[in-house]
Amino acid sequence: MRYSLILILFLCTSVIASELRIEVTQGLDKPVRIAVVPFERKGWGRLSEKVSDVVNSDLQLSGRFSATPVEGMLSRPHRANEVIYRDWRLLKVEYLVIGSLTTKGDDVRVEYELHNVLEKSREIRETVFANRDELRDIGHHISDQIFEKLTGIVGAFSSRIMYVTALGAVDNRTFRLNIADADGYRVETVLETKEPILSPAWAPDGNRIAYVSFEKDSKPAIYLHDLPKKSRRIITNFQGLNGGPAFSPDGEKLALVLSKSGNPDIWTYDLQTRKMAQITRHYGIDTEPSWSADGQSLVFTSNRGGSPQIYKMDLRDLKIERLTFEGDYNAGPSVLADGSGLIMVHRRKDVYHISLLDLRRGGLSVLTQTSLDESPSIAPNGSMLIYATQEAGQGILAAVSIDGGVRFKLPSSEGDVREPAWSPKRRKTLTSIFD
Repeated sequence: MRYSLILILFLCTSVIASELRIEVTQGLDKPVRIAVVPFERKGWGRLSEKVSDVVNSDLQLSGRFSATPVEGMLSRPHRANEVIYRDWRLLKVEYLVIGSLTTKGDDVRVEYELHNVLEKSREIRETVFANRDELRDIGHHISDQIFEKLTGIVGAFSSRIMYVTALGAVDNRTFRLNIADADGYRVETVLETKEPILSPAWAPDGNRIAYVSFEKDSKPAIYLHDLPKKSRRIITNFQGLNGGPAFSPDGEKLALVLSKSGNPDIWTYDLQTRKMAQITRHYGIDTEPSWSADGQSLVFTSNRGGSPQIYKMDLRDLKIERLTFEGDYNAGPSVLADGSGLIMVHRRKDVYHISLLDLRRGGLSVLTQTSLDESPSIAPNGSMLIYATQEAGQGILAAVSIDGGVRFKLPSSEGDVREPAWSPKRRKTLTSIFD
């Protein structure tokens, strides 16, 4: 039983390595009607992206907005004095985005405005400065600003997702660790190997990642990878299990799963001093650690009660509390930043779904409608989560809002996808001025 449970909880691999595409499968019943007018272009030289297209795509793919097609627009203003609100009211548009993009050498300046059509008022006016190679970053930044203004939720378009892919026949696979924009574009391969890659995790600064790789003698080892420096080092490669790395909220420690003391237990590793401490000691299997937002406790999966369930340990006194009681399988826990809920994999009628446990009221909500769902990861704004699932026998990524109102999937053009991890921060911070 011990080895089969480890396989269930850890060795869920297979995945892709090319651009993902987002397909919205469920949006809000009454999405906000918005129009993004193609930005006016000033200056010379070919551009790799149209910033307004990125904004239009981001908002529409969020499932919360309905975008007016460009060909259906009655006018195409670029400045406030060109806006004829009557035109947009006829199209039942609620909000309007206009702007211009100016290039000078490698420098780019984008000026945009968000208008409330019904109120005939301007909600946002901002100027963003960047380089030619940051056009998608500008678009995602603008989308974040608009999304927060109109929903009250911090945007996550500027964040990134990390995932593992597997290409080729089962007996001759190539595994890749990829990082892409939240919309699936600009895929970067961080690692390529013939051995499996598991449990990728982001550091809070977004510049470091940790993961499990079987490169060394086909045995699991935990690696710490510095993305800007493109360097890495082995954290642990003890005999037996080395798995489940999770960064503490301050980025100074890792929670790990090691079996070097006999059974799989939770340990912590100080990234500066390189000192280790054993946190759990039990004859059962303790695995999949995740930190609370304040760093004072860990939640983890354990079969110490006879079946996989979620437990919480207070790191100040090492007291352990069981959190889940409904069902005979609950695993892969992550606590929402405000501490109100717990995201996990819950088995119901022999089907694995991503679920939300309300830690304050005790209710359990099943969020996904797919099957074989695993590896949930919460977006930095806490409003969405991404997870791995199956479609037509192929591994894909999918996402669902915490309230279950918005769903989309991210199929790949080739291969299987697994082990998603949503980044904790924006890809880049741009210089801007609000008026």
